[in-house]
Amino acid sequence: MKVLFIGGTGNISSAVSRLFVQNGVELFHLTRGNQNPVEGVVNIRGDIKDVPSVKQILQQHQWDVVVNWIAFVPEDVETDYLLFKGKTRQYIFISSASAYQKPALSGPITESTPLNNPYWDYSRNKIACEELLMKYYREDGFPVTIVRPSLTYNTVIPLPIAAFKEYTTVDRIKKGLPVVVPGDGTSLWTITHAADFAEAFYGISGDMRSIGEAFHITSDEAMPWNYYYEMVAAALGVKPNLVHIPSDWLVRYSKKYNGPDLQGTLLGDKSHSAVFDNSKIKRFVPDFSAKIPFSRGIADTIKWFEADNSRQQISETNNRFLDEVIRDFNKLL
Repeated sequence: MKVLFIGGTGNISSAVSRLFVQNGVELFHLTRGNQNPVEGVVNIRGDIKDVPSVKQILQQHQWDVVVNWIAFVPEDVETDYLLFKGKTRQYIFISSASAYQKPALSGPITESTPLNNPYWDYSRNKIACEELLMKYYREDGFPVTIVRPSLTYNTVIPLPIAAFKEYTTVDRIKKGLPVVVPGDGTSLWTITHAADFAEAFYGISGDMRSIGEAFHITSDEAMPWNYYYEMVAAALGVKPNLVHIPSDWLVRYSKKYNGPDLQGTLLGDKSHSAVFDNSKIKRFVPDFSAKIPFSRGIADTIKWFEADNSRQQISETNNRFLDEVIRDFNKLL
């Protein structure tokens, strides 16, 4: 199988790249060369935004699968349609589970749950991309498959505030400082390890039955936010000092005092319970089962961050914001 990844060195896509190579896939990355290459991958230097150049670079290639990991707006997938129409047997668009209805009116979430997120431009743009690609599929036979990851981690910290690529919240936990948990910490959320995601993703890649279909790929382990913070702390060998603040209050405070943009990530995503029904992906990939519990996966992620000081990026701006929001919320109590 000959596969092209546009991107391919990110938090999720690196794990997928490694699995593809291990399974003998002839894998190419189209990148601008800003990231370290994945061993065993053929790197093609190019910028997908520079359409004439990329078209010339790729003109001799035919693909079994093309995956765009970095398409965010309809113009991105329109470009891919023009570049890869008639050049690939399958095109996989990486959407987002945040595109599902917020808040969901019933659960668990399935692929038939309506797509509607009034809080987050990122999610609305992903929905618009999906709609345009399905139009190309219906009207022109463009061989699209849509994949919706939820919060997926490996080389990121999957907590709602001052985390992900930065180490601010983890550093506060290590030092015994208070950290903010949106809401009361009891809403259920699903966090998936990238290596588990990769197994299911590999299973539908090149499977022509998945053309015209949409899938989410998540763990079946749904836990309260309090648990996730506690497991991060356990990986550090400490107890967390958790402060619970309502999500809508956090969003209003952040807007008023020029803090981080929290509306999309909280009101448009993590303040609502997110429990997924994975029966569809399991019908297509019967051997798929998420095997890495968060307690083990996050311990490995913490070790990865701790192994290199350069990975432990701490935002003093976000530190000040957390101190101020906790101080001012406590005045209301």
